[in-house]
Amino acid sequence: MTEIASPYMSHPRIMVLGVQPGVPPFRIVEIDGEVAGAARTLTDVLRVAAAAGITVHDLDDPDTVRWVGGDKFTWSRSRSR
Repeated sequence: MTEIASPYMSHPRIMVLGVQPGVPPFRIVEIDGEVAGAARTLTDVLRVAAAAGITVHDLDDPDTVRWVGGDKFTWSRSRSR
């Protein structure tokens, strides 16, 4: 595989990890590979980023934010039956 044919993998500064159990459930937010806080809502992600000096203009931009275990609308754990 040539370098040009390789898939592009962005390395965003902000990573929002999967939903964790809690009341209410939350997601861990990492900035530059370090745990920066917990988010229970989309607004919390923006607050954690702002506290780290990062202004987020587009939460859907994979070069800015990587959503792991769901997207920006995933704030609860899915239940298996």
